[in-house]
Amino acid sequence: MAQQNSIPAERRYRGVASEERRAERRARLIAAAIQVYGERGYRQSTVKAVCEAAGLTERYFYESFANSEELLIASFNAVTYGVFSEITAAAEAVRSRPERSRAMLNAYFSALKREPQAARVFLVEIRGVSRAVDDAFDAALRAIGHGVARLVAPPDAPDDELLQAGVVGAVIHIALRWIAQGYKPGLETVTDTALRIGLVLAARR
Repeated sequence: MAQQNSIPAERRYRGVASEERRAERRARLIAAAIQVYGERGYRQSTVKAVCEAAGLTERYFYESFANSEELLIASFNAVTYGVFSEITAAAEAVRSRPERSRAMLNAYFSALKREPQAARVFLVEIRGVSRAVDDAFDAALRAIGHGVARLVAPPDAPDDELLQAGVVGAVIHIALRWIAQGYKPGLETVTDTALRIGLVLAARR
C-alpha cells in the first residue's frame, strides 16, 4: 500500500517541479526581452535574439508565448507593475497624503533613470504595435491611475477616471521628454515639475 500511495505523490512533485521550471524559463524570456527591446527596439528584435539572450532554444519561447506581441505585453506588464510596486512602497512610507505625491513621483523618475532599457519598453516600444498591445497599455494606465488616486486623493474624493488618465498621461509625457533630453534637468527638478500636475489628484474633493 505504501508503494501505491507514493506513485501519485511522486507525480505531483514532478508536476510542481515542471511548472516551476516553466515559470523560470518564462521569467528569463521576459527579462531577456526587456533587455533586447530596450537595446534594439521591439520592431528590430527577433524571437531568436530574445531566446539567445535568455539562453534558451526557440521551442521554449512557444511554450509560454504564442507570438512576439504576447511577449511584449508580458514584458510591459512586468515593467509597469514592477515600477508601480516601487512607487506604492514609497507612498506607504509617508504619512502625509500631499507628501506621498512627491515620494511617488521621485520613485517613478528614479526607476526610469536607473533602468533605461525597462523605461524604453514602458514608454516607447509599447506604442502603436497592435490593437491588443494598445489595449494592454490602456488597461495598465487605468489600473495605475486608480491605484495612484487611492494612495494620494482624499478618502471622500470621487473616482474620476478621466482625471486619473489625464494626470498619468501628463506625467508620462514629462518622462518621455526628460528621457529624450538625457535625463535633464535633474531628478529633483523633474519631480517638482510633475508634482504640479500630480497635486491635482491629491487636492481634489
